Amino acid sequence: MNLRLFATALVIACLAGCSTLPPGADAPRIRSVALDHPEASALGQDVERLAQAHPGVSGFRLLSTGADGFLARVQMVRAAQRSLDLQYFILRGDATGRLLAQAVIDAADRGVRVRVLIDDGETLDGDQQILAINAHPNVQVRVFNPFRYRGHVQALRAVEFMLDASRLDYRMHNKLFIADNAVALIGGRNVGDEYFQVDPASQFADDDVFAAGPVVRELSGAFDVFWNSALAIPAEALGVASAGATGDAPPMRRLPEPPPLAAPADAGPGAPGAPSAAAVVADLARRIPSGEPLRAMTSGQLPLAWAPAQLVYDSPDKKSVEQGWMVGRLMRRPVARAVQAVQSELLMITPYLIPGQEGMRMFEDLRARHVRVRLLTNSLESSTQLLAQAGYMRYRAPLLSMGVDLFEIRSLLGDARGSGESPDMSRYGHYSLHAKLFVFDRTRLFIGSMNFDQRSMHLNTEIGLIIDSPELALQMVRRFEAMVRPPNAYEVVIHDTRPGDAPALAWRTEENARPVEHLVEPARSAAQRGAATLLTRLPIDREL
Repeated sequence: MNLRLFATALVIACLAGCSTLPPGADAPRIRSVALDHPEASALGQDVERLAQAHPGVSGFRLLSTGADGFLARVQMVRAAQRSLDLQYFILRGDATGRLLAQAVIDAADRGVRVRVLIDDGETLDGDQQILAINAHPNVQVRVFNPFRYRGHVQALRAVEFMLDASRLDYRMHNKLFIADNAVALIGGRNVGDEYFQVDPASQFADDDVFAAGPVVRELSGAFDVFWNSALAIPAEALGVASAGATGDAPPMRRLPEPPPLAAPADAGPGAPGAPSAAAVVADLARRIPSGEPLRAMTSGQLPLAWAPAQLVYDSPDKKSVEQGWMVGRLMRRPVARAVQAVQSELLMITPYLIPGQEGMRMFEDLRARHVRVRLLTNSLESSTQLLAQAGYMRYRAPLLSMGVDLFEIRSLLGDARGSGESPDMSRYGHYSLHAKLFVFDRTRLFIGSMNFDQRSMHLNTEIGLIIDSPELALQMVRRFEAMVRPPNAYEVVIHDTRPGDAPALAWRTEENARPVEHLVEPARSAAQRGAATLLTRLPIDREL
């Protein structure tokens, strides 16, 4: 570390100390809430027409394709007439992120009120372009539990984290997008190229659910709780320019274009014939003016599933609720009750599977009642978080011993059906799970931001919906079945158990249309396999 970086680290250390509140916590802020009368907007009127035949329930449609997730967001921004509320753990300043940010600026130019709440835990160099929209007089940006250091030298962020870990380890993992308090998207997707499956170096399988009807006002209420919390710091209090207070700055017109993406050098089989990421993003941009899929969903051409739903989310100060210092919401409780009510089958898709003692007791209870439990998570070769993968690896043999069916997604899919992306993009061989979905008895489902790991249960705030819809549940069952087919996933089984020895595992799959059983765990390299094995010895489940 050079002298300048060392001096900066020293300043950060002095400022961080043992702080309990984030920087800017005492900055003045204006309380605001979702705008009333969503029916006054065109989106609200469309929803009202659809909802007349379904009193008291809300309409939903699953968006499992990355392109649809992106297009729906930009089209919601273009259709908004009164308000936009965005809440995200990650909001990248890459190609799709810039397109979305530009659409938001254009909406603000039309007079739309925009509120953006983002977490500060995973920001990278370039993401600060998103904060730049705070300079628009109709845009307010707030940052949840921010770092004091505003640069992107990871060593300096690491120094601050170590010195103030009790505060900075607490993150807002929510994902929520609301237009005119009339329609919303909620699920597992952040905003970024990999989440919309246009980046050849990384494609995340994920899901949103489009929501319309009464539940949207509840979602807006949840957004307001976070927006007005003490942990949501106005961007201008962190040194980010703002025109919101004075209104005398000219509207922003155009963000600088990001550099074009290129295919990775180690692209998988078939990749030479695949389109470049720049071409994929350009194609998406050309499809935005069509208005689809949003227009079809709000017109009834793509029918919504109308059903009761329960909004579940953590309080913004979840840590205080966890420790009993205040009364509030802990969403794992209603989700656990939904799991405990299962009678015949639980399906779960989660990128990180670290059940802990409470989760293992839950699975034991289900199996004791002869409930079939089927889990899909990342394989070592598809995982993008090696530490989390190592944490999961310790649970495989105990889960299998109690009769749980365990599947791990492959990074190179044999069949793109159900994957959320085109066959051309899947050929790059960088596929990974990011969706968080539970299906209860094929009649109800949970969709949201919560992984089945200790961090989501105890350290991060999360949000989701439990929807009582057999129609949507069966759609998700079909998606699950497509993803666990042998060409796409490894079925993990106990291969051999000798008295006194740990169970030996095997990974069953299909390659070149033939069944294959691997007795050595599939990985991108022997070094990756060795590193993961070494990390399994660390006792840090609660951080994962």
